[in-house]
Amino acid sequence: MSNQLSQAKDVYKSLINKKIIIIVTLLCLIIITLVINLFAGSADFGIKETLSALVMSGKNDLAEFIIWKLRMPMALAAIVIGAALAVAGCEMQTILRNPMASPYTLGISSAASLGAALAIVLRVSLIPVAGHILVTANSFLFTVLAAGALNIFAKNRSASRNSLILFGIALNFLFSALTQLLQYLASEESLQTLTFWSFGSLTRVDWTKLAIITGVFIFVTVIFLKNSWKLTAMTTSDETAMSLGIDPKSLRRKIIFLVALMSATVVSFAGTIGFVGLVAPHISRIISGEEQRFFIIISALIGSFLLSIASILSKVLIKGIILPIGLMTSIIGVPFFTYLIFSGVRRNA
Repeated sequence: MSNQLSQAKDVYKSLINKKIIIIVTLLCLIIITLVINLFAGSADFGIKETLSALVMSGKNDLAEFIIWKLRMPMALAAIVIGAALAVAGCEMQTILRNPMASPYTLGISSAASLGAALAIVLRVSLIPVAGHILVTANSFLFTVLAAGALNIFAKNRSASRNSLILFGIALNFLFSALTQLLQYLASEESLQTLTFWSFGSLTRVDWTKLAIITGVFIFVTVIFLKNSWKLTAMTTSDETAMSLGIDPKSLRRKIIFLVALMSATVVSFAGTIGFVGLVAPHISRIISGEEQRFFIIISALIGSFLLSIASILSKVLIKGIILPIGLMTSIIGVPFFTYLIFSGVRRNA
């Protein structure tokens, strides 16, 4: 008995050590991509110029402006936003026990796009704001409304996990159709603005917006980590969770609200960025399992790494042009999404 217990402890320690190694490796990769991101861009600065600008030596004002006002916020935004979208996706997949679930596929992101479209095309807002914050405020509000609709549906006693997913997909189609209608009615100038916004971009994220996104990300992630044992129980079944004293529907509603809060903050500032919340948790699940203490952290790190790679590619693929970050994540994410569909078909065959 003591030998079996000792072996079990050794196996557990081995698993923990493996996950720590994964975390350290991902942190190193993120630091490498951060450095590359600072060097990537149309302005061709050398190593000495970039390092001089980083320490703000005053030798090259243009280099300091580009590094600190443009490249650094974008590079850090890729890390924070990638982590936020990944954590949002991993918790949606956890509470719904479905690898296809994410804010992007359940209508939360498309709700933000609709809010932005109303502000850009019709100058309509549900709250009395004006000027440059109209689009941000409207996209945030519509995201919260979409989350509210999901929560109201989740309160229905007959609502199952699968029906909640289907309801989210229905919302996604509805919001996307209304956004396309507004695109059809838009003027040429409004259509150009709306198209650019819907693709997602890190160029709009300044230091103030980055601080807000980071604050919301830390706040929500800390709550998730505090509830990690409950969320781990939710990966099995509602019955198992209830046997441990957990109210699955109440926890599900709470998580949906927090995911919406984080997603709304990201989308309202950076636009629609898809597939990170879908791909990162799936990779994390493969390499580390679903024990939530590590699943959340590793998903966040993978999300940061993926969006950093997408950010670098968006700046170097076509010289002199920064491609929309959402376009890059879609190019990366669509093949992976297709893989998920076909792997699910093979499992059910």
